[in-house]
Amino acid sequence: MTQPTAAPMFCYRHPKVATRISCQRCGRPICPQCMITAAVGFQCPDCVASGMRQTRQNQGPYGGTRSPNLTLTTMVLIGINVFVWLLQFASERIIDMLMLTPYGRCMAVGQNGWWPGDGPQDCASLGEWIPGVATGGFWEVLTSAFTHTEITHIGFNMLALWFLGPQLERVFGRWRFLAVYLLSALGGSALVLWLSGPQSSTLGASGGIFGLLGSLLLLVWRLKGDLRQILVWLGANLAFTVVMPLMGMQQISWQGHLGGLLIGIAATAIVILPPREKRNVYQSAGLAALTLLLIGLIAARALMLS
Repeated sequence: MTQPTAAPMFCYRHPKVATRISCQRCGRPICPQCMITAAVGFQCPDCVASGMRQTRQNQGPYGGTRSPNLTLTTMVLIGINVFVWLLQFASERIIDMLMLTPYGRCMAVGQNGWWPGDGPQDCASLGEWIPGVATGGFWEVLTSAFTHTEITHIGFNMLALWFLGPQLERVFGRWRFLAVYLLSALGGSALVLWLSGPQSSTLGASGGIFGLLGSLLLLVWRLKGDLRQILVWLGANLAFTVVMPLMGMQQISWQGHLGGLLIGIAATAIVILPPREKRNVYQSAGLAALTLLLIGLIAARALMLS
């Protein structure tokens, strides 16, 4: 049986020259005379000229202004996490108020631990009610992403953030990078609300970190780069999520990891896939729609629990 052959392509600058090569950026066919070697694949002369103009104008490849200091945003994020971690030494109750609890829990006076109860009313005679998202602690969907208790937990997360943050900010610019990171954290919290126990507690920057891993995965795929290293890193983190609880170590929130990963990929798609024309409009509208979707999911779950 013979296989059908693909229709020949012809260089857009030399219409009579057949080719099998396409520009990495715009997808138009280019012949060997026109192709220019890029960091990944080949580009046409028009895209190279456009990229040079953007570089001269200090523009990033996906819009926005290039950050003059690629480590500053990541350092600020790490600083916030470290500051919140230090707060636990002043008062453990601060951490209780910042971590994510879908419904809330009761801290019974004179007891070591939590008394489940049915709600704030039942807790009135036992001790202090620590609110969850469904009982007024709406801030927890974001503050939990900056909250850690164990030094190993914050150490691993901040190390990953240090390696991933500047690389992605180099491509996206500061505000798009922050949008991907914070939406990933919010996505992790949303899935925790839907798939975790109402009185469970979750904390840590892992949702945002997994969002950056998903972002890097999609970006490398888009540029047709080598996915093996990022897949190994992602696989190792997923394995770590499963193995730690089996070894009797700290319980890992797979819900937060998965939610962050999926939303990180979605937010990155909104940033890198729109056409160059009206790119900022598509990005702004898409990221706003994703934010409203997550807020809607969080609000719907909170109403169900309350």
